[in-house]
Amino acid sequence: MANIKSAKKRVKVNAKKAANNKSANSALKTAIKKANAAIEADAEDKDVAVKNAVKAIDKAASKNLIHKNTAARKKSNLAKKLNG
Repeated sequence: MANIKSAKKRVKVNAKKAANNKSANSALKTAIKKANAAIEADAEDKDVAVKNAVKAIDKAASKNLIHKNTAARKKSNLAKKLNG
């Protein structure tokens, strides 16, 4: 365990940020899975599900949770599945 006050603070801050990132990543993956499931099932609301997933992907990229090229690739794959 850290002895210096600033090091103790870094441990706390890093733990909090890691928890936030984990939560955001989980929400992103859930949105993408829901969109893929809607496309596979040919659901009525598949357009809405894809739109929500794209929004989540853009939000994650803007917060540097994922790289912008990763975001572009994920959105492209969703669009390809939706239109294909």
